[in-house]
Amino acid sequence: MDAKLKEVNDSSGKCPVMHGSMTATGTTNTEWWPNALNLDILHQHDTKTNPLGKDFNYRDELKKLDIAALKTDLHALMTESQEWWPADWGHYGGLMIRLSWHSAGSYRLADGRGGGGTGNIRFAPLNSWPDNVSLDKARRLLWPLKKKYGNKISWADLIVLAGTAAYESMGLKTFGFAFGREDIWHPEKDVYWGAEKEWLAPSDNRYDDVEKPETMENPLASVQMGLIYVNPEGVNGTPDPLKTAAQVRETFARMAMNDEETAALAAGGHTVGKAHGNGDAAALGAEPEAADITDQGLGWSNPHQAGKASGAVTSGIEGAWTTEPTKFDMGYFELLFGYEWELTKSPAGAQQWQPIGIKEEDMPVDATDPSIRRMPMMTDADMAMKMDPAYRAICEKFMADPAYFNDTFARAWFKLTHRDMGPNVRYYGPDAPTETLIWQDPVPAGTTTYDIGGLKTKIAESGLTISELVSTAWDSARTFRGSDLRGGANGARIRLAPQKDWEGNEPARLAKVLGILAPLAAEFGASIADTIVLAGSVGVEKAAAAAGVEVTVPFAPGRGDATDEMTDAASFASLEPIHDGYRNWVKKDYVVSPEELMLDRTQLMGLTAHEMTALVGGMRVLGTNHGGSKHGVFTDNEGALTTDFFVTLTDMAYTWKPAGKNLYEIRDRKTDAVKFTATRMDLVFGSNSVLRAYAEVYAQDDAKEKFVHDFVAAWTKVMDADRFDLEA
Repeated sequence: MDAKLKEVNDSSGKCPVMHGSMTATGTTNTEWWPNALNLDILHQHDTKTNPLGKDFNYRDELKKLDIAALKTDLHALMTESQEWWPADWGHYGGLMIRLSWHSAGSYRLADGRGGGGTGNIRFAPLNSWPDNVSLDKARRLLWPLKKKYGNKISWADLIVLAGTAAYESMGLKTFGFAFGREDIWHPEKDVYWGAEKEWLAPSDNRYDDVEKPETMENPLASVQMGLIYVNPEGVNGTPDPLKTAAQVRETFARMAMNDEETAALAAGGHTVGKAHGNGDAAALGAEPEAADITDQGLGWSNPHQAGKASGAVTSGIEGAWTTEPTKFDMGYFELLFGYEWELTKSPAGAQQWQPIGIKEEDMPVDATDPSIRRMPMMTDADMAMKMDPAYRAICEKFMADPAYFNDTFARAWFKLTHRDMGPNVRYYGPDAPTETLIWQDPVPAGTTTYDIGGLKTKIAESGLTISELVSTAWDSARTFRGSDLRGGANGARIRLAPQKDWEGNEPARLAKVLGILAPLAAEFGASIADTIVLAGSVGVEKAAAAAGVEVTVPFAPGRGDATDEMTDAASFASLEPIHDGYRNWVKKDYVVSPEELMLDRTQLMGLTAHEMTALVGGMRVLGTNHGGSKHGVFTDNEGALTTDFFVTLTDMAYTWKPAGKNLYEIRDRKTDAVKFTATRMDLVFGSNSVLRAYAEVYAQDDAKEKFVHDFVAAWTKVMDADRFDLEA
């Protein structure tokens, strides 16, 4: 050891490494400056985190997968109980279904985040949520199969497939399964799960009025921090099936499910498996993220389980819902509606319901010892299916037609596990259903044989301004969100309800532009979707030429035009823009700052910080601001794709002064005369150290051509973000 280093260690007792870079200790930049804009959301899934390398292509690997062999192995795994984690009744089906469900069930419609499409349940916080107790064991049980098939199957696909295979092994005819989910490799920092500082804090914290479930804070869907859906014991742990029914209805609606789908999922999900609360929940060890290093990624150790399946503790609720918990049948309805129920408590002290006067033959056997009969149970959410009039009517319809229930549940399960995969062109595998479903946002194939050059000429001669061309194309494409692969320009849904009437799309301007572009599309045999994007290309090329740079914007034809019949209009409400930093607009004041809203939109579109910088600077000088606002238009040559935005922003000849709510003036330093106005979404590119570094690149004298090419690359990325047909 170096003598001086040894001296420091001997005298101070401190380890000479930068602990702040490796552990949670130390003071981070965010802790020093909590109000600083944090750009990490835009860079979290950098290629440096991916151990598979930049040339790895998951779809190519899938083509090598022996799917039949994998499914055979999965079915065998279900009934091969292992001593280290024994299976209930010798069948892991219920556990694997819960793993798939809780992986996919975090999806929410408002921002498309969550869901099982990335394998994010492997990482914090989901891997350590209170609602996910023991799912670490399910993932570890799957490890031998992941090890065997390697990179030919992602964790995300394997986790979701495990639940579907479990249902098949228990007798359900499933609707299908599609491969194609690619893994992430570190925790997601872009998902806001709530502001609470403790697990399972009272749900009042996320409602304006907990008695009115619709007042839950957006974009949240689950009722408490650390839960997937609702509290199974009742609202804030107080049983009341009708109040729980109201929360169930709102929560499942926010997860893209209607009442019938919700009732089917509740019944089908609880037809198999059991809840676990046969012991002292307080005795469980720490969750995986807090467990000791010797636990090797497992958590919630149970010192009292004694190697018995029936001794497990997870939710604290104890018991099976049906008489035969390893069979997919009508047993859930038979018990729920065949008996009256009364409140009781589990051995772990959780509130649950038990049947009154149940026949011994209707009681399920013990999960470990088949010679013992156990009392079945229902949660408060289950009782909601019986006591809420709407849910009860649906359940009665299911009971009258078991085949209809099976089909409805199979479709709802498929939707639950595939909702965040995007359109079915992304599906892979022999079991992927061919039926097109409206929630997949179907778009018909477009043509590629029309005269693109001739159409561009007609658009250029149409009299539409650069601002009108670029703004319309942008508004059509900006709805894309990488979280669940919805939105985008393909389909031209901007011309349909509800998008044509959104305030952010400036309906009057939109109607004018579409009124000119639609006849041109018909004349050339092109789709309106292609024509809108091509019009944006024309506008960008004109603007670049005005700045002295000749450029051709890449364009891939083939977009189709969706119809009203292909569009689930209600579900598109969540895609409505209520802010757009790229067009310098917010609908109203929000608790979150405008620049943070801009980052959120940027991340959903899949853009990086430097791509955002180039696009914002370019769109400002093109005059694309919402409503024709001049804020941030730092140029005397509007309509030319110049670097003027960045040059002005970094010019020390000016000073900046507040001029109202989210409004600032740029003044000549010598005369104090107002030269330009700006918003926070403009000034952040000069105030934030990282964004200023990007802005300075474009403000340099040698950046004129680089800026145009960077703008075009980022622009094309947005326009093509939803072209999954090009990837297939």
